[in-house]
Amino acid sequence: MAHPKRKISKTRRDKRRTHYKAVKPTLAQDPTTGETHLFHRAHWHEGKLYYRGQVVIDATEEVEA
Repeated sequence: MAHPKRKISKTRRDKRRTHYKAVKPTLAQDPTTGETHLFHRAHWHEGKLYYRGQVVIDATEEVEA
C-alpha cells in the first residue's frame, strides 16, 4: 500500500482544494409565463411544459383513442 514520504502541510492541502466551489445556479425568466426556471431547462406551468417560451407538452389536453 502506498504511503506519502512526507506529511502534506495544511496550506498545501488547502491550495489543492481551492477549486472545489459551490456554484449558484443560473436562473432565467420565461417570456410567455414570467415563471422563473433553471437556464436551458424546460419547466411546468399550469399543466403545460414550456421551453423557450413555447408549449412543448400540454397535459390538459385529452388523448383521443
